[in-house]
Amino acid sequence: MSSSNLGFHTEMPVYVDREAPKLWRKICTETFLEISLLEENWKLIFAGLVFQYIHGLAAHGVHYLHRPGPTLQDAGFFLLPELGPGKNYMSETVFTIIFCSFVLWTFHPFVFQCKRIYTVLIWCRVFAYLVVSQSLRIITFYSTQLPGPNYHCREGSKLARLPRPESLLQVLLINFPQGAIYGCGDLIFSSHMIFSLVFVRTYQKYGTRRCIKQFAWLLAVAQSLLIIASRKHYTVDIVVAWYTVNLVVFFVDKKLPELPDRSAGLTALPLLPLSTRDKDGKNKEEHQNLLNGNSVTIPD
Repeated sequence: MSSSNLGFHTEMPVYVDREAPKLWRKICTETFLEISLLEENWKLIFAGLVFQYIHGLAAHGVHYLHRPGPTLQDAGFFLLPELGPGKNYMSETVFTIIFCSFVLWTFHPFVFQCKRIYTVLIWCRVFAYLVVSQSLRIITFYSTQLPGPNYHCREGSKLARLPRPESLLQVLLINFPQGAIYGCGDLIFSSHMIFSLVFVRTYQKYGTRRCIKQFAWLLAVAQSLLIIASRKHYTVDIVVAWYTVNLVVFFVDKKLPELPDRSAGLTALPLLPLSTRDKDGKNKEEHQNLLNGNSVTIPD
């Protein structure tokens, strides 16, 4: 082993040991700040989570009303080849990538230096988009029940109809996750596209990497085509999702106050590390300014 390589290997543990306390302080600082924000906004977060159950309950309820029938004539079915029941995982894989990537991104301020968002505030906004979009979806799929194009929703499948529930508890439990995977009747419009478009639109506005933004939109288009090719939804379900979610995000943004941008102060980091007392003072000052509606930043 050369002397240069030996020097590199000896310096690497020292560097890690030196940077580890900084990372831990960063995580602690962000946790303190986010807990403060959560104390102010927990009702919004809790309401958004509860509505996810309400949405799942509504989707499960409409399955009792579903009646299988001939698949409707669809332009997307004519243009896109049918993948078959063995390749349904393709659209779910793309959705999982979008979902997990977005969730991880919302928590990146706990670790990375470059940060523009507050995790709690971004999720308040995301839940606002989701609740409005899902409310519109519930209204539409209860207005008219279409025969499901998915394989388990077609005539002859045991899953196409749900037997009459024996108790209210059977309805309230919504048979998760099987009920979400093998649901029928909740067609117009696609729930997967609601989540994907909300996440992509949110990153488009608050994200920083242009290449990731372009790749995210590409994934959203790919997922749309895969859902149709998998015969999980009609083309109208995808088309309605695209313009409805984008309009919802546009109008909700008009009503909600803009999120504070944390990136402005990153260009003026202190030359000396802050003491614990200074950091606590900065945290309280940032939180107070945030509650007053001012854009603030906190150095690491």
